[in-house]
Amino acid sequence: MKKIKVICLFFALALTCLSSFAQTGDTAQPKTGIEIVNKVTKPKNMPRFREQGLSGYLMVYFKDQNQSAYLAISHDGYTFTDINGGQPVFIGSQLAEQKGVRDPHITRGPDGAFYLALTDLHIFGKRAGFRDTEWERPQEKYGWGNNRAIVMMKSYDLIHWSHSDFRVDKAFPELGDIDCAWAPETIYDPVKKKMMVYFTIRYNNKDANIYSAYANADFTKLETIPQKIKTIGGIDADITRVGNQYQMFYVSQAHILHATSNQINTGYASENKRIDPEQVNTEAPNLFKRLGTNKWVLMYDVYGLRPSNMGFSETTDFVNFTNLNRFNEGVMKTTNFTSPKHGAVTYLTQAELNAIVSHWKLDQQK
Repeated sequence: MKKIKVICLFFALALTCLSSFAQTGDTAQPKTGIEIVNKVTKPKNMPRFREQGLSGYLMVYFKDQNQSAYLAISHDGYTFTDINGGQPVFIGSQLAEQKGVRDPHITRGPDGAFYLALTDLHIFGKRAGFRDTEWERPQEKYGWGNNRAIVMMKSYDLIHWSHSDFRVDKAFPELGDIDCAWAPETIYDPVKKKMMVYFTIRYNNKDANIYSAYANADFTKLETIPQKIKTIGGIDADITRVGNQYQMFYVSQAHILHATSNQINTGYASENKRIDPEQVNTEAPNLFKRLGTNKWVLMYDVYGLRPSNMGFSETTDFVNFTNLNRFNEGVMKTTNFTSPKHGAVTYLTQAELNAIVSHWKLDQQK
């Protein structure tokens, strides 16, 4: 009888240990604080989205280590705090066909919703055990990455998110045999009165250009065939409306370049000179405004550094740019995270800042 009791006790302890490991061990998924739902609905009496009602900033970024995305907030646009204690909010293995997400971009629509778009790609998929080959398809033909889906998500409260993993090539066979699609971003087109998604498509392992298409209202798919922005040859575009012009920053030869147009997806004229002050490779430009001022901040991924970092330049006229240096090397700071990659910044109301602090149980927001 004693022997039976000892065996039963052993199994009970083993089950307890296994349960604990499943919750806290290396295989456990971190708590994200978000919930994926079938559809999000605009809350009643939601105030109109306009700059006068905004009080803070929201940054999305990702990390190579886990191919997942994070959120950070700031009251002043200078100091950013990760909302989930340095843990990802968007888990790549749960959201993407290739079990990884990269290149996140977030913006606000005129409806006040948050629109999040990400690249569906895990660059360490073989190492992580998600596939048997280095890339999904032969690198000799399709090159690095060769991913063809973009992740599309929408939320009104940053907690409940709709989700779609949209295969560009399957939806639009007219595009032919594309190598890959990546770095999607979203902007509202006041002429079409729709959210426009623009991203990079590559062919023949060398011919990469920027394409644009329009999303449906639920932000689950693209409704129009992506069209190339013909006057720009580059990747990683970021488009922002400033006054009556559209300011585009994009990447060519691992440098940040600048172009302008009075139309959202055509007619861009490039200056063909490097904008960022770095001496190493850069990518992923993103422009955001310092609220209540006429200053604009250009953020970019200084991926040529080891470890990588984000760099910043500031302008009022899009001709002269002041180097603000990198995170934690100048006026731009992080409080609880390092080495963010390919980030984007949008804006928050004071009520939204307060809700984030409460929901994610932040001790303080510097």
